Amino acid sequence: MAKRAVVLVSGGMDSAVVLAWMKREGFDCIALSFDYGQRHRVELECARRVVAKCGVIEHLVTKIDLRTIGASALTADIAVPKDRVDVISRQEIPVTYVPARNTLFLSYALALAESRGASDIALGVNAIDYSGYPDCRPEFLAAFSRMANLATRAGVEATASGGCAFHFHAPLVALSKCEIVKLGAELGVDFAMTISCYDPTSDGRPCTRCDACHLRALGFAEAQQVDAGQSAATR
Repeated sequence: MAKRAVVLVSGGMDSAVVLAWMKREGFDCIALSFDYGQRHRVELECARRVVAKCGVIEHLVTKIDLRTIGASALTADIAVPKDRVDVISRQEIPVTYVPARNTLFLSYALALAESRGASDIALGVNAIDYSGYPDCRPEFLAAFSRMANLATRAGVEATASGGCAFHFHAPLVALSKCEIVKLGAELGVDFAMTISCYDPTSDGRPCTRCDACHLRALGFAEAQQVDAGQSAATR
């Protein structure tokens, strides 16, 4: 019998690759997406398409209004940085960082995993070709894993018997965008169903100028592959 896993699926290319990777590893996947008031909400439709094609046993879209917290260009009336090609790789934390977003998302994923009897949780964080977010680092995931196995009934029961209740998977954390593109191609991911943009146009097309758009374009260029997704994601 296959093990169950909760997989965070945003509608972007990274989470689509992670979902395909978990499926290849033999997991029955429960997909979890978030409508958190993000300006790039079009990604939720992409998430639905990715999940429908890949096949999961359940897909939940959970609503959290992070606009009430604000302080991010993705959830507040703050301009999304554009044309930062020469500074994306710097390790400053940009204004597109959403306060404690991955901590919140993983907390929901943990609750869902415990309620569904799933022992594994997977997400598409990346610490190499990314924008300097502190909650995308391996150190954060290790700390959250320790907390998860301390703060849950399943964790306490497993620890008492010398085991571990929850395992976290971040298969892309040390990959470049180029490597992620190649892995996705190997796994048969349809990147045309995904979008990677912080500030899409009113008709849901990528701006082509934000950090996410530039990083995606660089990844496909270095992998010497054509990206059908950024132009076809919402057709």
